Amino acid sequence: MSNPAPATSIPRAPLALGLAGLIPFLWGLVTSFVDVPQVSALFTGYAVLADYGTIILAFMSGVIWGFATRANGRQAATFYVLSVIPALWAFFFAFGDFALLTLAAGFLFLLPVDRAAMQLGLAPSWWMRLRMLLTSVVVACLVIGHFAP
Repeated sequence: MSNPAPATSIPRAPLALGLAGLIPFLWGLVTSFVDVPQVSALFTGYAVLADYGTIILAFMSGVIWGFATRANGRQAATFYVLSVIPALWAFFFAFGDFALLTLAAGFLFLLPVDRAAMQLGLAPSWWMRLRMLLTSVVVACLVIGHFAP
């Protein structure tokens, strides 16, 4: 029998699903630089990065809400308040010429929230390893995509 994985190892299912969730970001980035004539402009480049980035930032609001449900009292109230910020951020600020940079800032804002949730035991011990991996790719795609021709 093999030894169990250390507590900080990311379980396979969240890792695989998290990596799969990067596909639209990577597609958006690649198609920001490579013309794909058979595909509508709505499914390439900036449009994909902005639309999918908005969806995932709003999804992260739900993740923080989930942390709040595991907390009590002031901690719960704080995480409930924090949980609405990413979705509202995307709704109010992720549009126009700077949408991708605004979304990147939103994803970076989440990191201290994620770290606090993990330190308080509201997120699993491997949470930050996953979030750092995913966030680094997402932010890189959004920032590079912003500067694409």
